[in-house]
Amino acid sequence: MTYRLYNRVGSGGFVAEAALALADASYELEELDSKPGTPLPDSFRTTNPWRQVPTLVLPDGSTLTETAAILIHIAACFPDKGLAPPPGTSEHAAFLRWMVFTNVNVYEAVLRRSYPSRYTTDPNSIEATQEAAIARMGDALTVLENAIETGPFLLGETMSVADIYIAMLFVWFRGTIDAPRLTALTEGVRRHAVVGPIWRRHFGDR
Repeated sequence: MTYRLYNRVGSGGFVAEAALALADASYELEELDSKPGTPLPDSFRTTNPWRQVPTLVLPDGSTLTETAAILIHIAACFPDKGLAPPPGTSEHAAFLRWMVFTNVNVYEAVLRRSYPSRYTTDPNSIEATQEAAIARMGDALTVLENAIETGPFLLGETMSVADIYIAMLFVWFRGTIDAPRLTALTEGVRRHAVVGPIWRRHFGDR
């Protein structure tokens, strides 16, 4: 029962790799030879028509894309690993809420900042599009900062895949916000015995 993860160093695929490692899943890592912020080769369309990573091929041969969907699926496939709260609980409802919020509002802002030409046809508005994306990302991260009540993680003392996702996006933020809770959450992810080495391979000391 082996997964195949298409990824590239320094990309959002870090979180999928971390989730598979936490699940102790059998997986093959296919690292693409390209840098984040650059288009993947056109030949990759046969694997993912949108040419994005992470792309996860499941053991049955089907393909799963979209970071949040991959994380939710891995957590559901390995319920004994505690990657997310048990389905049907209020904690799981909160987990789903913030996973989708993070994907739609924070990750989307990263893409708008990194690939502004996807979001405007006016070359004179590229800089303004990027500035708006950074501001929007700061607003969304502030919402997440306020959602952390007891800490150190989003849902309390136990780290979930949502925390790994949020930590990655937080260090990608190029603006400035007062976020001591997100800072503590990110430090907890960095120090994690399993996730930490994967983090350093992708992001170094960031």
